[in-house]
Amino acid sequence: MSQRSGYEPGVPCWVGLSSTDVEASVRFYGEVFGWRAEMTDDPRYGRFAYRGRKVAGVGPVVVEGGTPAWDTYVATEDAAATADRVKNSGGTVLMDPARISDAGSTAVFQGPDGAFVSVWQADGHHGAELVDEPVSFCWNQLVTRDVAAAERFYRAVFDWTPQLQELDGVDYVEWQVGGKGIAGMMEMAPGYPPETPSHWMVYFAVAELDTTVATARRLGAHVLIDSMDAPPGRFGVLVDPQGAALSVIQLHEIE
Repeated sequence: MSQRSGYEPGVPCWVGLSSTDVEASVRFYGEVFGWRAEMTDDPRYGRFAYRGRKVAGVGPVVVEGGTPAWDTYVATEDAAATADRVKNSGGTVLMDPARISDAGSTAVFQGPDGAFVSVWQADGHHGAELVDEPVSFCWNQLVTRDVAAAERFYRAVFDWTPQLQELDGVDYVEWQVGGKGIAGMMEMAPGYPPETPSHWMVYFAVAELDTTVATARRLGAHVLIDSMDAPPGRFGVLVDPQGAALSVIQLHEIE
């Protein structure tokens, strides 16, 4: 299993669900992924766990004008310094660095392309304890309407290196840290509705794609893509009952 106890700066380390109905989201993901929610003293906030290991967070939508979404968190050693780089690189600080009990500090930004991204400065809580295995996150991908602006921004803020690839005739950027792929980026395809903003998409590994998609549909999810082939494996795209989009993928390595 891909168990983790820490993350290098610049590496996506955590994903969190912003929901308009936390209780309903807890029930939905409990059935779809088998997650158990461990709520904090504030019942609006909690962490999802699988077999005793933390895999994701859950809480209410806190950014003014925000909508339900799966949020990507990037590890940083200094959230305040990262916020300064965001301001100096054309981004907007939507939530200033804030302490979260004794776990660490977080901040929320918006890149010049419009996509939201968060950072996590770890203290007691270093991020997801299980990744790249069924029912844990395995990839984070920026789908953007302005590739050039996003490339400049993320290079400046996180010191990411873009590596351009071609996947099935489509230009695809693999973001790298220290020569290792840590996230992806692609231009939003013309088929997206015109009102769809640039966004980070979280991919969750699953053991059986068809079963996962069928269960999500039965529980009220809107299925945008049932199944599509990609180099890493077959994937589907869902919108949960509260409106948060996510992708699920049956990786070739775990078939």
